[in-house]
Amino acid sequence: MNGLETSYTHPATQVVVRQNALVRQVYAWMGVGLAITAFMALVTLSSPTILDAVLGNRLVFYGLMIGELALVFTLSGAINKLSAATATLIFVAYSALNGITLSTIALVYTADSITSTFVTTAGMFGAMSLYGYMTKRDLTSWGNFLFMGLIGVVIASVVNIFVGSSTVSWVISGIGVIVFTGLTAYDTNKIKIMAAQGTEGRKPAILGALTLYLDFINLFLMLLRFTGNRR
Repeated sequence: MNGLETSYTHPATQVVVRQNALVRQVYAWMGVGLAITAFMALVTLSSPTILDAVLGNRLVFYGLMIGELALVFTLSGAINKLSAATATLIFVAYSALNGITLSTIALVYTADSITSTFVTTAGMFGAMSLYGYMTKRDLTSWGNFLFMGLIGVVIASVVNIFVGSSTVSWVISGIGVIVFTGLTAYDTNKIKIMAAQGTEGRKPAILGALTLYLDFINLFLMLLRFTGNRR
């Protein structure tokens, strides 16, 4: 061939490369989000002024919660209209606000309980995420079942705010553990499929990181409510 060498990469290899690249970005950004959340939680707990502002005024606390929801819906619903920089900023802002609100769990549960639950969550999340990535099965069929379970958990949680039943709360948390464990595998599998279809770039990575971040945080909270030791 006139001394020229042609290189050829098998399509299957290209798919694996894309999948690995996107998944690495997703987990890197998810790690950044968790680190920001942990840092802001520590800052809040170490500052009586900030802690008093959050807990001393319900309007502030609920305002932070509403702000978090607004950021999640904005990032999820308008990702195609946002620049990569704006999407990143929203994700970072959400992670920071979540750290402030989550700091309050340290006032309810013991430090040992929070630490052990975090380690358990990391293990469960890692195992299910690995399964979602490595399995040859398409987990799309899990979607409707898990979504219905998630809606059920949300509705039951809202109702229990008024009922105030510890038994119902325990049951909700148990079901929530199952739902978010399943969602971890499902969402990881969905990210893998998206990558195989050619999805790449920072915006999809940020959206994927937000999805898995939410799975991790909610699994952690459900486990903490289910097995955590209160002060």
